[in-house]
Amino acid sequence: MENENNKKKIDIKRITSAVLGLPLVVIFLTFGNKYVVDVFLAIIACISMQEYFNAVSKESKPIRWIGYLACISIAFIHIIPEKIPVLFLENLMLLIIPVILLILFSIIVVTNMKINFKDISFTLFGIIYIVTCIGFMAKIRGAENGVWLIWYAIISAWASDTFAYFIGKKYGKHKFSKVSPKKSIEGCIAGVVGAVIVALIYTFAINEINSLNYSYIYITIITVILSIIGQIGDFAASSIKRYVDVKDYSNLIPGHGGMLDRIDSLMFLSPFAYVFLTII
Repeated sequence: MENENNKKKIDIKRITSAVLGLPLVVIFLTFGNKYVVDVFLAIIACISMQEYFNAVSKESKPIRWIGYLACISIAFIHIIPEKIPVLFLENLMLLIIPVILLILFSIIVVTNMKINFKDISFTLFGIIYIVTCIGFMAKIRGAENGVWLIWYAIISAWASDTFAYFIGKKYGKHKFSKVSPKKSIEGCIAGVVGAVIVALIYTFAINEINSLNYSYIYITIITVILSIIGQIGDFAASSIKRYVDVKDYSNLIPGHGGMLDRIDSLMFLSPFAYVFLTII
């Protein structure tokens, strides 16, 4: 009986947090220009990086300052002048990871290996995992019709999470993976189906309101793919938490855990969403 009451309290917290938090996300992503959105996402990235570093600090000594600087760089994605040659920008982007590697290995040398290979590996992974993925969210929002397209990524992640959680909790009998024992095959399937339904309703709405002509078949296909990728992202985040032995990344969002717990699937699918959605 006590366990049932605790589960109900968690559900209430999840719903309350979603109801209170969603309007804030809507306001920034819908009414903010691309520069405001970039700053908003940079702040989210910094919070997520803080949670990640706190979690992996049990196993390493991550170089926090370079992680936070990488997060802040998201705020400048759309500030680069359009007059700069595309080839120059492409070469500059290719150099980013090598430059970060150079800095990280230089830190090992300067500190006489007080910072070691394991420390910089955890740091570099955090930058690739968090900054790169959230950076693609900024790219989607800054694209043509990005104010509408960004919601396909969010629907694929959050609608999938919601349907998977509630349907899996009620009807889930077949466990999916030891990585996340509470997740079931039934829940994962429900997540995909639920995301497709919400995406199609959303497509009908924006097609009618904005005189767009997005293909329902194409949206169905990419939502299925993105939902599956997002669920893998959820398992990926769970595998990290299991490795460092934490239940949640933080208690920032009641009923959900930390910022990273809330956006793990969205982050993971964002690079793929950018590719699929800019083809429309």
